[in-house]
Amino acid sequence: MKSIEINGSLRTETGKKATNSLRKSNNVPCVLYGMQKDENGNQVATHFTVPVDGLRKLVYTPHIYVVDLTIDGKTVNAILKDIQFHPVTDAILHVDFLQINEEKPIVMEVPVQMEGLAEGVKAGGKLALQIRKLKVKALYNIIPERLVINVTNLGLGKTIKVGELSYEGLELLNAKEAVVCAVKLTRAARGAQAAAGK
Repeated sequence: MKSIEINGSLRTETGKKATNSLRKSNNVPCVLYGMQKDENGNQVATHFTVPVDGLRKLVYTPHIYVVDLTIDGKTVNAILKDIQFHPVTDAILHVDFLQINEEKPIVMEVPVQMEGLAEGVKAGGKLALQIRKLKVKALYNIIPERLVINVTNLGLGKTIKVGELSYEGLELLNAKEAVVCAVKLTRAARGAQAAAGK
């Protein structure tokens, strides 16, 4: 997985008024959930801000990253946990980060990439990717940048489901019956099939 550097500043004030003024000055309120836990067993949260421009490469990309997150001079490894966008303008409203523990698995969505020319496409079908990202659980250092699926043997009308996939060291968390990709019958393919069946 690629890494990206992000620099933030600790927030002294939280609350709606402080948050709104942050956004007006082109900063995004963020939270880092660390490895330490409080007396109630909840992860200790660090509130900080990052300039909007500092988040663009992490947010507006198909890639996934390990984040070298520096907050007031202290650096930790983290991943993007959650992000909130404005419903109308799509502006970034809030970002949650999760600190990585090298010995504990993390859950992350990894992009899917199809490889090969499907048999069904040669026969006139259309290849469709139904799930663009799969949710995986694994140690962060073995999570790949993308999950490659070979579709060469996929025939007309056939599908590949989550339960048929396996990757070393990764646990797939999506429903096993969920269809990842399929070769759909086109009108031309149906015509060819009908003609062949005569």
